[in-house]
Amino acid sequence: MSEATLPYAGSLPARLLRLYGGLALYGGGIGLQVRSGLGNNPWDAFHQGLALRAGLSIGTVIIAVGALVMLLWIPLRQRPGVGTISNVIFVGLFADAAIMLLPGPGHWTLSWLYLLLAVVSIALATTLYISAGMGPGPRDGLMTGLMRLGLSVRLGRFLIEISVLAVGWLLGGTVGVGTVVFAVAIGPLTQLFGRWFPLETPARADGSRPAE
Repeated sequence: MSEATLPYAGSLPARLLRLYGGLALYGGGIGLQVRSGLGNNPWDAFHQGLALRAGLSIGTVIIAVGALVMLLWIPLRQRPGVGTISNVIFVGLFADAAIMLLPGPGHWTLSWLYLLLAVVSIALATTLYISAGMGPGPRDGLMTGLMRLGLSVRLGRFLIEISVLAVGWLLGGTVGVGTVVFAVAIGPLTQLFGRWFPLETPARADGSRPAE
């Protein structure tokens, strides 16, 4: 989830509803993708691999990694918001709940249904979360911090995600066709949902936009 500068419309309760609704939907999307067994997105392949090695739930690892990533914000001079702290805590809790409650797919058709619902859920959740305007997620805060050092959005995201994907795969996280589907579909779907909740790219201090 990314930081954005928006003319945040609506009351505080409405923004909080978007924030926590987005976090619940995001955690549910993670649970769906993990349960599909077809391959996780890069960060969740990493979380799953660590969880398998440590004997912990994926949600617990998501929370722990989020907190550790925030430590990297300090040299990058990133400031967390209410949404950032909430992201660290609640996405992992909702992911664990979804994984526990969802039945195993049992058939490839249900696996694909889980995967497609996961990608749609995470794209919509990202849009809701950003439009609440209460701070970036810990992992995207790391990316925007690197942008301030002159790294482009695409290069920064690629370097981070290819690294966590490789480590996650080595640790035993599930990487497969679902990983590819997620990578291809998440951007266009987020842009589509962004028509309902307009997203803007954060400007630098001189008014220019970071390179993509």
